[in-house]
Amino acid sequence: MKPHALVIPYPAQGHIRPILKLAKILHSQGFYITFVNTEFNHRRLIRAHGPDSVKGLDDFQFKTIPDGLSPSDTNATQDIPALCNSIQNTCLVPFLNLVKNLNESSDSPRVSCIVSDGVMSFTLQAAEELNIPEVVFFTISACGFMGYLHYAELVARGYVPLKDESWLTNGYLDTTIDWIPGMKGIRLKDLPNFIRTTDPEDIMLNYNIVQTRDASRARAIIFNTYDDLEKEVLEAINTKFDRVYTIGPLLMMEQNVNFGKLESVASSLWEEEVGCLDWLDQREMKSVIYVNFGSITVMSVEHVQEFAWGLADSKQNFLWIIRPDLVSGESAILPAEFLEETKDRGILAGWCPQERVLAHPSVGVFLTHCGWNSTIESISCGVPMICWPFFAEQQTNCRYACSTWENGVEIDSNATREKVAESVKEMMEGEKGRNMRAKALEWKEKARLATKPGGSSYQNLEKLIRNTLLENGTNYP
Repeated sequence: MKPHALVIPYPAQGHIRPILKLAKILHSQGFYITFVNTEFNHRRLIRAHGPDSVKGLDDFQFKTIPDGLSPSDTNATQDIPALCNSIQNTCLVPFLNLVKNLNESSDSPRVSCIVSDGVMSFTLQAAEELNIPEVVFFTISACGFMGYLHYAELVARGYVPLKDESWLTNGYLDTTIDWIPGMKGIRLKDLPNFIRTTDPEDIMLNYNIVQTRDASRARAIIFNTYDDLEKEVLEAINTKFDRVYTIGPLLMMEQNVNFGKLESVASSLWEEEVGCLDWLDQREMKSVIYVNFGSITVMSVEHVQEFAWGLADSKQNFLWIIRPDLVSGESAILPAEFLEETKDRGILAGWCPQERVLAHPSVGVFLTHCGWNSTIESISCGVPMICWPFFAEQQTNCRYACSTWENGVEIDSNATREKVAESVKEMMEGEKGRNMRAKALEWKEKARLATKPGGSSYQNLEKLIRNTLLENGTNYP
């Protein structure tokens, strides 16, 4: 009888993608998989890729639970605070019912373990009630996790919430926090930005306190990172939790695996425009800047236009991903003059297969929001970054890229076209860009060594399976 892993991500694009990768890897190692999406995202996958995208296999099935929000067919990321509030208040009962139904079904083995997103901690209660071992997968960086882990202490010491909104701009956020282990020199403004609130009842502040506190109830914690990249932070995390497994970068880890029919199972909630790859084929090596602010970032019209004219004034080739919901409440309309000026050296797309884009030889630099998927994929492909962090732990990732890993440079949050053009030209043509490209290639090689057979991440994946997901190794192939 196969071990049966029930795998559930937080219902947003940046969480679904890495957790589905892990589910596929576990399947390749002999696990029966039940992958649980919300009903809302299940419908989005079908719209983007057709019904076959959630058909699965005999031993890899998709199931759903409701997210508790009002029904909607909007093809956009849901309101994150509302989603978090709904998840913690409504999802436990349907999740419990799902597991019980699976265990009573003759169509699949009994659920032997749960692999849950680290920010879906209601699953831990279900696991405890049903006596099923659970591990939690935090799809963020280890440094981002360490920031969230200290939210409660920031509150206890009086740093958070802010006294009033003037503290956002009066220099207070430059305060250095010298007592977080493994994060020397970190400032308030480098920590995940949900601390930037004056409300002690703020949903995101308190939600993340609960999620990181509950992580100690899991059998183990998983990160999509590797030991050399976040060494000091990981050492600090290891003193707080019994079992911590770094199994990344998953983009490189999965290159060791033959997924077979699962190769075509998609995780993208938007339809990917693969024509941009043909356009990249026509460009010279390292001549294109790839611009993508991720699946959640919402920009103002003014910022979109500043970035547009910055790209135009840089005179560089670019591929720019502009989601339909990139600008709140309206389409991201670009000036006709911009489109005319850049028609021979720029291409726009609504969404793309990012991993293939970053791995393309014509891509030289990534202008990114510094979400963890984008950051670790950029590292995996040896591409340096221009960082424009938006929210959550993106500020933390940006800080590490620019000051610790030295493979990125930051653009101020109030990006102007002059600053954008200057940064793009320097990274594409200047000495700083050459130095950062060399550093990016060093991190790529270290990632390759970590994920090859015998490497630290490769061994950690084996330990995760043998020592934690299975009570013993008898069912492991």
